Amino acid sequence: MQLTIEKLVYGGDGLARLPADEHGPGKAVFLPFLLEGERIEASLIEQKRGFARGRVETVLQASPHRVEPRCPYFRSCGGCHYQHARYEHQLEIKITILKETLRRVAKLELDTEITIHPSPPWNYRNRTRLKIRTVPEFALGYYKFNSHELLPVEQCPISSALINRAISALWEMGRARLVPAGIQEIEFFANAEDTELLIEAYCEPGIPGSALREWTTGTQSTLAEILGIVVFEAKSYSGIAEPKRVVVSGAKELAYRTDDASFRVSAGAFFQVNRFLINELVEVVRDKYSGERAIDLYAGVGLFSTVLSRRFTQVIAVESSQTSYVDLVHNSPANVKAVRATTADFLRSAPGKLRPDLVVVDPPRSGLGETVVQRLVGLGAHRMTYISCDPATASRDLAGLLSAGYRIEQAHLVDLFPQTYHLESVFHLARSPLRERNSLPF
Repeated sequence: MQLTIEKLVYGGDGLARLPADEHGPGKAVFLPFLLEGERIEASLIEQKRGFARGRVETVLQASPHRVEPRCPYFRSCGGCHYQHARYEHQLEIKITILKETLRRVAKLELDTEITIHPSPPWNYRNRTRLKIRTVPEFALGYYKFNSHELLPVEQCPISSALINRAISALWEMGRARLVPAGIQEIEFFANAEDTELLIEAYCEPGIPGSALREWTTGTQSTLAEILGIVVFEAKSYSGIAEPKRVVVSGAKELAYRTDDASFRVSAGAFFQVNRFLINELVEVVRDKYSGERAIDLYAGVGLFSTVLSRRFTQVIAVESSQTSYVDLVHNSPANVKAVRATTADFLRSAPGKLRPDLVVVDPPRSGLGETVVQRLVGLGAHRMTYISCDPATASRDLAGLLSAGYRIEQAHLVDLFPQTYHLESVFHLARSPLRERNSLPF
């Protein structure tokens, strides 16, 4: 059948509609790797009650924004979604999706422009995680698009040059049968200058330590830039417990330098992945704010709390991961108080008199949730900065904050993930003085 793509939706798909019939408007059809306005021939591959999924057979009329993908694995690999669009248009797509999601979920029409912070579109990732298969033959790669089947990948153009060299070196070891069976995943983490590399590997329980030590020593010898390798058991964690570390060869952390500070980042700790935009993201979050007290929730290793410490008399940085918390303590200046707790637990026990001037929240993709939003409101902060990697959960959380008297003063799109549908947004919120006076401590 012939279809026309009406728009792109969060997740990377284009949306078209089947012809209307006696039952009402045409059912929505989702198809990947297309652009708004394109006319196509397509086949339906899945029918659900409220929507369908399709496969493109032919693009009959291409968008003027369409370009040739740079990566030979594009469309087969599940990692990228927008390589067929010129980069400037990718930003337009993301702005449109962000505004539409805010309108649909939060019932919010922004009365401020969204400031766009573009990234160099290639080789931007400082952290890349790949799957490993050792039998019947070695393969290293990502999952195929919409599957859990491994796609062998020998290069990744969104990863840094050093990471790509490490990928090539591991392929050589694999072909020489020097990678032991049972290693399931590997993650490469490069420093800001792309001159040093820390490797995390995840393996099945029960692999002999001698085999792992032999492999880590051999891997380190392939590239002088490898500072160390840390091997974890892949299935040794549950809840908030962290994977069991079984072998360490060389360093177990690296120093990541930004314009403001140097951060120790250990294997297993969270850190931002776009090596070109970390400084800009920090500057957007910091903005011009200053005061007596700031709270940094989901603080990680202290990327934001460290710079906030120069503008605020005291910063309270809250982090639940043991690995990230240890780095947070190491990285924090004297006026930063590091607290190991979940955000929900910290807010549950926080005294009503805390009254911060600023709260920074950088939650995971699942967002804050209603309970945390309510407790944040109870803090009575004058200002709040909300950092999000998911527009739907951000819209949900913002709706709760706006209903409690906050207003959006600034909105930013920081494009940490070019070539993918993922988008990072930052919202600066302020609270009216009247709502501050009337709020109750919890």
